Amino acid sequence: MPFAASRGGVRNGAEKKTIEAIRQEITREVEEFLRVVFEERRKTGRLDLEATEMAMRSALHRAGAAALSQLLEFPAPTEEGRTLACPCGQQAHYRERRSKPVLTVVGLVEVLRPYYLCAHCGVGQLPADVELDIENTEFSPGVRRMQAIVGQEAPFAHGREQRRVLAGLEVTTKSVERTAEAIGADIAQREQAEIHKALQLDLPVVVGEPMRILYVQLDGTGVPVVKKETVGRQGKSAGQPAHTREVKLGCVFTQTKWDQEGYPIRDPDSTTYTGAIESAEEFGRRIYAEAWGRGWSRALQKVVIGDGAEWIWNLVGLHFPGATQIVDLYHARQHLWEVARRLFPNEEGKQKAWMKIHQKRLLDRGKIEKLVGALRSIESSNPELIEKIRTEADYFERNAERMRYPKFRRQHLFVGSGVIEAGCKTVVAYRLKRSGMFWTVRGANAILALRCCHLNGEFEDYWEARRAD
Repeated sequence: MPFAASRGGVRNGAEKKTIEAIRQEITREVEEFLRVVFEERRKTGRLDLEATEMAMRSALHRAGAAALSQLLEFPAPTEEGRTLACPCGQQAHYRERRSKPVLTVVGLVEVLRPYYLCAHCGVGQLPADVELDIENTEFSPGVRRMQAIVGQEAPFAHGREQRRVLAGLEVTTKSVERTAEAIGADIAQREQAEIHKALQLDLPVVVGEPMRILYVQLDGTGVPVVKKETVGRQGKSAGQPAHTREVKLGCVFTQTKWDQEGYPIRDPDSTTYTGAIESAEEFGRRIYAEAWGRGWSRALQKVVIGDGAEWIWNLVGLHFPGATQIVDLYHARQHLWEVARRLFPNEEGKQKAWMKIHQKRLLDRGKIEKLVGALRSIESSNPELIEKIRTEADYFERNAERMRYPKFRRQHLFVGSGVIEAGCKTVVAYRLKRSGMFWTVRGANAILALRCCHLNGEFEDYWEARRAD
């Protein structure tokens, strides 16, 4: 950077002055702090540790802010650094030094840096802002990082309060929202670049030891959105408008062991999530890229688990051919319970007796053809009941090969989608479905990207990659 070179030309004298100024500021703050502490101790005869440590933090913040302000005072450029190339093809010339307040992790500081202006196109440049990563923002990278972490975890107002209590920094609720969503949007953009590579078959081969079993689980859950996001969309009830948009969420995890009874054990810390409010086609590409990045190509056995939603199995057939497909057993049981309740309303005993035959003897044993036959043989004069039974029979018939549960259990495989259902709660509902929340699709997707990145343990990698750009 030209301004960096200009700093080198005045290094000896300017740096000595800067160091001395910083030393004086720190000394002044520490001496003032100690004076207050000792005076209070003389008056009361005791030391209030909490008050003292909080006062110490404030003093060190003030000293740090003063030191940073000194470090962020860039000199005017020397002659060789007074021009910059402008994107328009002409030259931008140094005009003056401009000051900018920036909130840092130690408090508010002033950044004084060179400003360049192109006379041809009228566009100004502040190279120091680019180097310091404070372009078009009033917050330092450290502060924005904090805002991203608290913003993905809790409501933005709660995040603002956390910043005040834990870091001693005063920010607005809106600033936490804007920063978290901006960083989340950047993460989402990078994800799309990886997905594009997957579509171009340009993903790197994931090398390493073969893994025993790799799972993909898929589900969807509604998120409350503002009215403009549901225009023209049908709600769950006929004739009623939609109030939510569906987040499609996927997770990938591995399994290498099972317990003494043969039940599978998920590998610790092996689960990663990805999701967004998007079409099934877009989500299919997303979950494919996630699975590939986790080592899909080197898994000895590949398993996909979901409910009976048609969109799930359509994208599985497209992106994961050859994988073992399993319909969540507990979801399938729920379908049977719906039939039982319709057959015997308000008769719990008869419902349980019917389920004992059709669930335990047929569904759980993978005898789906017999189950379908039993359902289709039911007679009733109620046309709505007959239609319900026909729909459920079609569901079981369509998913018969995905319901061979004894076969799957003999292979020590999971037969339930508990991991992704828990993910719908921890990843989505915990953050996006709290009382009074209504999201734009853009905002929800940004926070989802940020939250998945954090829960996947990838946020530090993202931040380092971002700094390296």
